[in-house]
Amino acid sequence: MWKKIMVTLLLILSGCAGYFIAKAQVTFNNTLNHVNRDYDTALKNVDLKGIKVNSDEDVINILIVGNDYREENGYDAAGLTDTMIIATMDKKHKTFKLTSLMRDMVVDIPDHGQNKLNSANSFGGIQLLYLTIAQNFNIELDGYVEVGFDAFEKIVNAVGGVEVELTESEASYLNTTNYISKKRFRNVKVGKQKLNGNQALGYCRIRKGGVKTVTGLMDDYGRTWRQRTVIKGVFNKIKKFSMSKWVDLANEVLGEYVKTDLTNDDIFDYMKDAIWMGTLEISQLQIPLNGYFRSSYDGEFSCGDSLVLTNGTTSDRSQSSNAEALSKFIFEYDGKEPFTYGTYTSDPTGASEE
Repeated sequence: MWKKIMVTLLLILSGCAGYFIAKAQVTFNNTLNHVNRDYDTALKNVDLKGIKVNSDEDVINILIVGNDYREENGYDAAGLTDTMIIATMDKKHKTFKLTSLMRDMVVDIPDHGQNKLNSANSFGGIQLLYLTIAQNFNIELDGYVEVGFDAFEKIVNAVGGVEVELTESEASYLNTTNYISKKRFRNVKVGKQKLNGNQALGYCRIRKGGVKTVTGLMDDYGRTWRQRTVIKGVFNKIKKFSMSKWVDLANEVLGEYVKTDLTNDDIFDYMKDAIWMGTLEISQLQIPLNGYFRSSYDGEFSCGDSLVLTNGTTSDRSQSSNAEALSKFIFEYDGKEPFTYGTYTSDPTGASEE
């Protein structure tokens, strides 16, 4: 008798769970229908024939692109990608990962020769950028999300701002330049504080030499670290939201400011997987690794000052070491200890060490 009662109860609970999941999916679908979709540029349509790419059905890789396209930049369609981050959901090791691809890396862009990575998007859009990443780093991507500056500000404001710690050089730089575009917000201070969307955007764009992060990073290393820090801060806020709050947030920031090739079902499935993974920690990396690049200056390449990938010695140009390190981080690293590759060891805070 008790067995029948328990079976009946489980069936009822399963039915209720199914109902609420289905209802939630309908609600999210109504919201996600506002997203700007461009299936013509879907990454799955990119021909990777002849390119060896690493993939795993339990590891989802989404390319996050921050595009600084503005008409005054002179680009007709796609601007230079100010931010390129591979967001990884590793279901195998139950961890999330963020990998910054530094925009000034010199790579081989198909049919365009050697140039900085962020030039690929301006030459041929998101699909050429993906082809370039696949050819140079042997990574298969499952989709992309392109976020404009306006969307970034809206997202940060929608979660109530993000807390960061500013150094004296960062605070001074933000208060005396137009990186914080609205003058009334140029009032940041040294130390921990909450930044609004406009302030956070300015903070993420700093790449001036001599302006150090709290971890001591400068230049583009500092800039990409700031970007990952803010993304992690936003994630830490969102993970505490209720489902209804998620819907409100999506309704507020989606639309003309966000573009993706992911379907509603893709997004909903990824959200369920993220919840069921049961972890909220994020590991961080940036490519190229410290010790596996050298600086290049005007004269060596037509693209100007840039980063040349090496195998660990300044005289030998090769992207193979960085490609191998990226693959190990994305597919093999479990997030429990600092990530190591050759002479490189990551700092748990996201900084880089020799």
